[in-house]
Amino acid sequence: MFGALAKAVFGSSNDRYVKSLDKIVREIAAYEPALEALSEEELIGQTAKFQAALAAGSTLDDILPEAFATVREAGKRVLGMRHFDVQMIGGIVQHRGEISEMRTGEGKTLVATLAVYLNALEGKGVHVVTVNDYLARRDADWMGQIYRYLGLTVGVIVPNLSEDQRREAYACDITYATNNELGFDYLRDNMKHERGQMVHRPFNYALIDEVDSILIDEARTPLIISGPTDDKSELYMQVDAVVKRLVPEDYDADEKTKNITLTEDGVEKVERMFEDAGMLEGSNLYDIENTQVVHHLDQALKAIVMFKRDIDYIVKDDKVVIIDEFTGRMMDGRRWSNGLHQAVEAKEGVRIEPENQTMASITFQNYFRMYPKLGGMTGTAATEAPEFFDIYKMNVVTIPTNVPVQRIDEDDEFYKNTNDKFQAIAKLIKERSEAGQPLLVGTVSIEKSELLSEFLRQENVPHNVLNARFHEMEAHIVAQAGRVGAVTIATNMAGRGTDIQLGGNVEFRTEDELKDMPEGPERDAAVAKIKAEVAEQRQLVLAAGGLCVIGTERHESRRIDNQLRGRSGRQGDPGMSKFYLSLEDDLLRIFGPDTLFARMMNSNLADGEAIGSKWLSKAIETAQKKVEARNYDIRKQVVEYDDVMNDQRKVIYEQRADIMDAETVDDVVVDMRNDTINAIVADACPAGSYPEHWNTEQLKERVGDVLALDLPIDAWMDEDGLDPEVIEERIATLATEKMEAKIAANDETVWRQVEKSVLLDRLDHYWKEHLATLDALRQVVFLRAYAQKTPINEYKQEAFGLFEKMLESIREDVTRILTTSDLQFSPAPEIGLPELPDFLTGHIDPFTMPPPSGEVSASPVFGASPTSAFGLAEAGVALAEAGGDPYAGQNLSRNAVCPCGSGKKYKHCHGIAG
Repeated sequence: MFGALAKAVFGSSNDRYVKSLDKIVREIAAYEPALEALSEEELIGQTAKFQAALAAGSTLDDILPEAFATVREAGKRVLGMRHFDVQMIGGIVQHRGEISEMRTGEGKTLVATLAVYLNALEGKGVHVVTVNDYLARRDADWMGQIYRYLGLTVGVIVPNLSEDQRREAYACDITYATNNELGFDYLRDNMKHERGQMVHRPFNYALIDEVDSILIDEARTPLIISGPTDDKSELYMQVDAVVKRLVPEDYDADEKTKNITLTEDGVEKVERMFEDAGMLEGSNLYDIENTQVVHHLDQALKAIVMFKRDIDYIVKDDKVVIIDEFTGRMMDGRRWSNGLHQAVEAKEGVRIEPENQTMASITFQNYFRMYPKLGGMTGTAATEAPEFFDIYKMNVVTIPTNVPVQRIDEDDEFYKNTNDKFQAIAKLIKERSEAGQPLLVGTVSIEKSELLSEFLRQENVPHNVLNARFHEMEAHIVAQAGRVGAVTIATNMAGRGTDIQLGGNVEFRTEDELKDMPEGPERDAAVAKIKAEVAEQRQLVLAAGGLCVIGTERHESRRIDNQLRGRSGRQGDPGMSKFYLSLEDDLLRIFGPDTLFARMMNSNLADGEAIGSKWLSKAIETAQKKVEARNYDIRKQVVEYDDVMNDQRKVIYEQRADIMDAETVDDVVVDMRNDTINAIVADACPAGSYPEHWNTEQLKERVGDVLALDLPIDAWMDEDGLDPEVIEERIATLATEKMEAKIAANDETVWRQVEKSVLLDRLDHYWKEHLATLDALRQVVFLRAYAQKTPINEYKQEAFGLFEKMLESIREDVTRILTTSDLQFSPAPEIGLPELPDFLTGHIDPFTMPPPSGEVSASPVFGASPTSAFGLAEAGVALAEAGGDPYAGQNLSRNAVCPCGSGKKYKHCHGIAG
């Protein structure tokens, strides 16, 4: 009570913070008259003036008022758009590394120019992050006019650019890109073998558009670069055929977690079918020999029962494409992991892509936390403010609107079933549309949007459908959704990036209707006619009540509902919004309280009858909060597990950078050799033990294998006072003499290059294998909870031990290769460093499946890593182990590329003798 009273008198903390920025806004305004009087050359010269001030010791905050005023003046001259005072507040918030929550239509794209220009003056590079390629291109061209006018360079990163084009774009003062492109470029950079190949600059400042979509919705799934493993298409199809013969009585399904388990009768039925198909070893499905089959069975069950076509995915161009649950967009490049995607492909009868092995991965949380300063903007962030602060240490600041909001948000209407609800919606749409009011109707899936479309066809209501099927037409459909009587059905409106202007959008109408008309008086007249029609239609729409937003059901996240509502009532326009619900809606059916269903059913609600109450709305909001909390827990779990890997990732990437920057790595190689010798001796001759207990045979064998030395250990054992330290010193001396003789017999410059190449190659190879092991560990470590242990703590402990073993393996493998191999000069001409091949990039959800069966292969194969872009053959040399094929016994395919890096098939290179 007292809190509410204090808030009413003094305002909220957000209100007080925004009010405190008024002083800076007044300072900015004070510069406006002087800047208006400047000539074009003088205004452009402001950039050089600011850069000189920074070089002289001024801070960005010192020059902020004048810099913001300069951008405002440039916006007026270049775009004919003047920043409002509330937009200045948004710019200050973004510059301070906070999130500005601004309603739809308040000009977030223009606001971004303020903080971006100011931070770009330092010359360290600014990244503007968008949710899709269309917005990256559009904003770089549109807002780029201001930056270029003021003398800054602008680049844009989109798919299919060459490495040189990417490097050039990142070198610009301001770079527009999607979150996926930035993340994948960072991972690819840390798989390259020379600094000159890398495209990223050191991290400085990033401003994220639709920050809630990128840092919340997409943060559940890490970015992964992977390479293919063995093809198991036949097994997927066999299991799919079995599962499709099951009936609902054979399994129990949990829609909340999307998990599914067989009943006892179901297990018996599956065992009989697997036995008939010859796929079962032994008599029990859950015998250890059938682990892989059980894993595929679980994934096939989930794919067939839980994952719905046109809701969770669509089939396009003979491919299964995931639909983002928040934006309704197709997520090209994203794949479910651990065989789930392949199971869905088998279900739909499309080509089954092979499973992939992780080579590099990072979460968006850990990627964006590498920026020293991070700002954001969106229309809906307040409901997720605690998560933004917990994960990213970013405050959310709600910016007041330039003009008071006039939209009316009506109470929800509740119906007994979906059919009654859609009939009521169709009736309302017909009435409002005939009255000239435009309507935007939000659905949660393609299936629901097409169902509503059918109802509207029966009512003879013309309409447009915007969903993942019509992704390419998205901006054009949205832009005209405000025309008189227009009806637009949209699958989630999150991050659409295009304003719905009442009366229609002049620019898009001009582009659509006059694209083939050449410049001239005739085109000018046609444009003038379109402008007049839009202005006339705007008045008609205003008279009809503005844009009407209809929600066909509540989304799991309140934020998505708010995004839909926010499409109406932009810049003080009138409008209204209303949600229609039913007992059959997924949110209420799966997550709603049981008492809600009991009371509603007991009320004997008649067919077609609707009710509404505050109690009902409260129950729905409770269900939404429950789902939001669950989703936050999942995202937090991703961060907790990736934080463990992130510490290790930093170590590996820093070591790679040090190796690439070093002229030679001979000191590192010597240290590795000595550490390897110490480990071998410590294993065979434990400290504190008696010589008669030493395993001298093992010592001799290991030294021969790793160092190619014939150790006179028997003679040494006859000496008195022999201890492990003496053995270590003697072996190190022999190994050093052998290596010095080898280097002296060859070109030392070439040998040093070989050392560097081998070191990077082994580092990459074992890091890739380490990632695969951690993936498998993460999927099964939760079972430790049954032993009253905390899974994340167990994961940290195991991951540390595995990392230590990985470093030990790298040291030993590098030592073995360099000591047991000889240089042979190749007659091949000098070849430059090749660019990395196109890896498979994915946005994979690690929490959509039960634990895997441990299929990941972790057997090291020298040189097999596709990350070895700098092979030894390209260096003008080839390593060949004395005595023949160094890869014998590794089960290499005769037609595989030879691991030595020559680029030839194995059978034509080292495998020629076989």
